[in-house]
Amino acid sequence: MLSNKYYFYLALLVVCLSGSQCYAKESQLLSPTHTQSPWQTDLGNGEYKNPILHANYSDPDVVAVNGDYYMTASSFNSAPGLPILHSTDLVNWRIINYALPIQLPQAHFAKVQHGNGVWAPTIRFHDNKFWIFYPDPDFGIYVTTTDDPAGTWSTPQLILAGKGLIDPAPLWDDNGKTYLIHVWAKSRAGFNNVLTLREMKDDASWVSDKFTHIVDGTNHPGYRTIEDPKFYKRNGYYYIFAPAGGVDLGWQSVFRAKKITGPYEAKIVMAQGNSVINGPHQGAWVHT
Repeated sequence: MLSNKYYFYLALLVVCLSGSQCYAKESQLLSPTHTQSPWQTDLGNGEYKNPILHANYSDPDVVAVNGDYYMTASSFNSAPGLPILHSTDLVNWRIINYALPIQLPQAHFAKVQHGNGVWAPTIRFHDNKFWIFYPDPDFGIYVTTTDDPAGTWSTPQLILAGKGLIDPAPLWDDNGKTYLIHVWAKSRAGFNNVLTLREMKDDASWVSDKFTHIVDGTNHPGYRTIEDPKFYKRNGYYYIFAPAGGVDLGWQSVFRAKKITGPYEAKIVMAQGNSVINGPHQGAWVHT
């Protein structure tokens, strides 16, 4: 049975469709007892409550730069895409920009492409520039850069073309070499569950056609659908943060090795356990 509130919405819609003047004040749309206020994560006493962002920012990644934190996320077929959020404390966030004002290729996205477009991106800071590497499962891996994340981002460049190449993450190694890691979309490539490593030029102007699968999920019991890797080097170890198990039932794993090509040991660092939060995974590793 519909409540009076919903009858009001339907009546308003009928009036609009009939050609009459259609407008409504917020007070008319809300019930007299409506007291809902905007979601507040910061409790104002040095504590916070989850969720940090009461909104859908899929596949988030964060980079720390001189005490500031910048986040981006998947935007799929939406334009503007690649939202840029800023925080100084990892609790209070605000949108300051979109890195992708137009979805490319523009002719392709002139038609709605549900679920296609920008999949899991990575945001990094290197050589005094901000970089976002993002995949399009039907076209390949793109990169866009800027000196100011709140300013204009460069036109995305397709640096690695091919179907099924997704979820890229760069690593500028302290030995002078640069690498790109990514995974594969089974819906396009015909396989998945592996982490693939390629060499890349420092400015991302070239990515090698040669690649090595440095992590194979079939070698880890129960693993399936490894995705969205984030690549780091800390204290002489190479770390790959990568979720596995799928969106609904998955978990967050960390792979670690002394050599970039492995062998990598695996550890599950976050899983549902006894909580009500299913499939917790994806994100970033930052030091404050």
